[in-house]
Amino acid sequence: MSNNVTAAPPQGRIAQIRETFKFTRKADPTIGWVLLGVFLATFAVMIGLGFLFHIPWIMGILAIPTALLATTFIFGRRAEKAAYAQVEGQIGAAASVLNTLRSGWFVTPAVGVTKSQDLVHRVVGKPGIILVSEGPSSRVTNLLSNEKKRMSRFASETPIYEIQCGDGEGQVSLAKLNREVMKLPKNLKPAQVTELRRRLDALTASPLPIPKGPLPKGARMPRG
Repeated sequence: MSNNVTAAPPQGRIAQIRETFKFTRKADPTIGWVLLGVFLATFAVMIGLGFLFHIPWIMGILAIPTALLATTFIFGRRAEKAAYAQVEGQIGAAASVLNTLRSGWFVTPAVGVTKSQDLVHRVVGKPGIILVSEGPSSRVTNLLSNEKKRMSRFASETPIYEIQCGDGEGQVSLAKLNREVMKLPKNLKPAQVTELRRRLDALTASPLPIPKGPLPKGARMPRG
């Protein structure tokens, strides 16, 4: 019985990798050849260094795990790029990316919406309240300002930050959004974050569906 239990997680991980590869290949058809090239190039470099420093056996042993590590790294980057490409341009794309933040962050999509489909999402974490907009800067500035005033009435002593997500000047791209959120200063303790989240959760409910895309809750994003 115990052997069956311990064997389950590796099978799940393999299935997850397989599904991620299939998805990535749809957006990046050359991914298979790229990964093969990375593996072979890394392996060849390690063997070459072994002969150069007269330690071919040692470098030969290290060549395979090093090549696998390099291949895994490139695969992760390509998969992340494909994931961003799928949700890019969709309504609620920023919320889809924010939902991949690690534990301790609480995302409420579309707390502010306009007829032009500009959005403001709310994130609660150790920095306080982070309002993240989607849409042209010329339109979302007032939307962010109004939402900030509304939040201030319910959490007057909590720091409130504004981030504009987009491709315009002064805006943060989807690929850098989570990094921008996570580098904000930590102002609250975990208990304060929980209490703040409970207070704010009663205010709004998301009126728009958020694209699910290939971004599971535990997915890791580039952090620079």
